Amino acid sequence: LTRHANVLVLTGAGMSTASGIPDYRDKEGVRRGKMPVQGPDFRKYEAVRRRYWARSMVGWPALAQAMPNAGHRALAELEADGAICAVITQNVDGLHQRAGSARLTELHGNIHQVVCLDCHAQFSRAFIQLLLEDANPGLVRPPVVPAPDGDAQLEPEALELFRIPNCVHCAGTLKPDVVFFGDGVPSACTEQAFAQLARADALLVVGSSLMVFSGYRFCRMAAQAGKPIAALNLGKTRADELLSLKTEACAEQLLPELVQLVRAA
Repeated sequence: LTRHANVLVLTGAGMSTASGIPDYRDKEGVRRGKMPVQGPDFRKYEAVRRRYWARSMVGWPALAQAMPNAGHRALAELEADGAICAVITQNVDGLHQRAGSARLTELHGNIHQVVCLDCHAQFSRAFIQLLLEDANPGLVRPPVVPAPDGDAQLEPEALELFRIPNCVHCAGTLKPDVVFFGDGVPSACTEQAFAQLARADALLVVGSSLMVFSGYRFCRMAAQAGKPIAALNLGKTRADELLSLKTEACAEQLLPELVQLVRAA
């Protein structure tokens, strides 16, 4: 960080584990749990939408209560100090934004926003939660551990009776404003992230195995441009052979120390 004036940071699910949100993969990069909802299936099948919204109704409240951890706050401080130029995150939990990161690109969207697929109206996820609870007062909601995308590892009973609220403007189909598996990152978001990488002279990866191509490609592009890449991650990454430096440590422990080291340099 002291040798490079414009360090771009790319973060993944490991960034938020200290906030109580589990990551997707183990230290070998193997995905845990069931496969997530696929975007094409969500748009095509009502049964898939019903399953998603039922699980989200149960899992989202815990995600909504998650708070930024010391790692999120440290990155915001590094940005304010001019030690990093921007943050690109693969996370949808909104914690970087809440921690104060200003130059932030949310590559996969934000789980706290919902969009209508028909009229494109946007709503807060908190508002949609009220609609979900009003339409399904009988759904038992035991405490659960949320998944990184606001889902929950739970199969609610009587799922066939679950009622999905529609858009209050056009009665259209509601979708969380996130990039589901099987969907592509919006072009405007991609262009913004690529522009940030072009301006950067080094890349720091924090808490990501980079197994998803939308994140891994930034490492590949940085390497092709001759820009050094460092990683702070517990376990294997897809880009290990491209790294100039790798540290296996917890982001919430090491990043606050890094703030002090950079300030003392």
